[in-house]
Amino acid sequence: MPDVETIVYSNEPGRVLPVLERELDDFTTEATRFLEGGIPENLFIGFRLKQGVYGQRQPGVQMIRVKLPFGGVTADQLDAFGEVAERHAPLRKGHITTRQNFQFHHVPLMKAAEALYVLGRVGLSTREACGNVVRNVTGDPWAGVNAAEPFDPTPYAGAFARYWLRNPLSQLLPRKFKVAFSSNDRDDAITGLHDLGFIPRVHDGVKGFEIVVAGGLSTMPRKAKVLRDFCPVDEYLRVSEAVIRIFEKADELRKNRAKARIKFLVERVGMDEFKRMIDEELQGDWAKKDFSPDRLLFVDDEEATAPKRRPHYEQPNGDGREFTAFVMANVKAQRQQGFSTIEVKVPRGDLKPEQFHGLAQILRDYGGGRARTTVQQNIVLRWVRDESLYEVWKRLKALDLASPGAHTITDVVSCPGTDSCKLGITSSMGLNAAIQAKVESMRIEDPLTRQIHIKMSGCPNSCGQHHIANIGFHGAAIKVGEHQLPAYHVFLGGNYDGGEFRLATQVKMRMPAKRAPEAVERFVRLYERDRKVGETFNQFFDRVGAAPFEASVCDLVLPGEFSDDNQSMFVDWARLELYQLQRGEGECAV
Repeated sequence: MPDVETIVYSNEPGRVLPVLERELDDFTTEATRFLEGGIPENLFIGFRLKQGVYGQRQPGVQMIRVKLPFGGVTADQLDAFGEVAERHAPLRKGHITTRQNFQFHHVPLMKAAEALYVLGRVGLSTREACGNVVRNVTGDPWAGVNAAEPFDPTPYAGAFARYWLRNPLSQLLPRKFKVAFSSNDRDDAITGLHDLGFIPRVHDGVKGFEIVVAGGLSTMPRKAKVLRDFCPVDEYLRVSEAVIRIFEKADELRKNRAKARIKFLVERVGMDEFKRMIDEELQGDWAKKDFSPDRLLFVDDEEATAPKRRPHYEQPNGDGREFTAFVMANVKAQRQQGFSTIEVKVPRGDLKPEQFHGLAQILRDYGGGRARTTVQQNIVLRWVRDESLYEVWKRLKALDLASPGAHTITDVVSCPGTDSCKLGITSSMGLNAAIQAKVESMRIEDPLTRQIHIKMSGCPNSCGQHHIANIGFHGAAIKVGEHQLPAYHVFLGGNYDGGEFRLATQVKMRMPAKRAPEAVERFVRLYERDRKVGETFNQFFDRVGAAPFEASVCDLVLPGEFSDDNQSMFVDWARLELYQLQRGEGECAV
């Protein structure tokens, strides 16, 4: 493996992380040896995870996770995703995660080995997308085009991702380590739920970051705490290394993998003591070297390849109202005059091969070849000329990707759940589809109601980020006599919009899965009926408390006895067989 100090980095669009073909060759070799019985599974798992290939609950197939630093993706890379979805993924789709990665599921092991070459040719890396390492470095999808940002953090997010990829210090951490870069105080990258987060600041003309640490959801959800009010850009890598060095040396965290995230360390010692530990660590000899990020910066001049103005653009005809609704909901003006971004709503984060290829061509024809994924499981097209918005909308409509309402109540978020995850308890993707259908059927026009966010996870781990939803769910089970029934714990009052990060309150109920869409409708109608003028959902919840919500669904939480008439309650969404709780051992902590 080459020394990270000797790698020459490229500023070619999309090529943030260097792909080493020797690693891809090694994966093919080791996968072949494993299938032939030459490597025991317990040894192969760690090797496989390091290359971003993750075991599923279904035997004999894998999930491939592709890292997209700050969510950035190019047209050529979207075409590569389309090829992988077409040729290697049996379900013919790719999935955007809540951490801006792409995943491909149900892939046989040798097909996964082939797919890594397809991805590597266009600069897409899966290296360290899984395992106890620094995971994908996420970022604000509007960074660089956002009028409210002090400066564009993209080059520094790229430098961070490059610094820690293949870094010997981060190859066997106590657990995974997640990092995010926002572009301003709206915090669209949600630094508050990350192990380490960066928000741009400028002090006396010097660029730097506010650094936050020890956020997280799942077990013991916590909002990240401020480690540094201001850290100059020449120092942010040094401080981040001190954090990761302390994390790596925290042997007490290794005793219980369920409590091995850095938030547990900070919770135990307190933030003041953790700051003292950081200051002490920074006195070490390792900290005396130059930590300037200049050599590592990813500098991509997107404006240089922005589309030129054409003499003529097609204009709305009889579909003007539909187009206007799309623009109002999904389009934002860039700080660069004459250009806008389009947030494409991607239901459940799933894209088919023809959608990948269609989006790639739209980027080439209308957007300078760049896009970014979002934590909402959508994709943001950048550098679209204002005059071309109608033509782009028509192209998106042909791809079935022109639905208005990105980042609204109909933009429901979920993890894959029992579709693929070993830890899944319920079919969160199935519930996602059912709830989205329910709220769309309600034809909600009220602007305050449309601001509600609904999220769900198939287990308590919060990959669907249910802890920060206005209405959230995580998978559970109810025992009814000799039978089991798929169900959900319910959370209300979370938030992540506009820089206000707040954790939801778990209310006292377990909701049968088949009744969760009806519960959502009742929660929404309760809010609309009893709120005060201008009162948001969370303000209403704070004023009235959980009791009215619990009372509004008291009949729904009673599962009833197992019978012919009630048997459908014992079958999960998108399933045909009777539900039975089957939860395996995940590989996140391997």
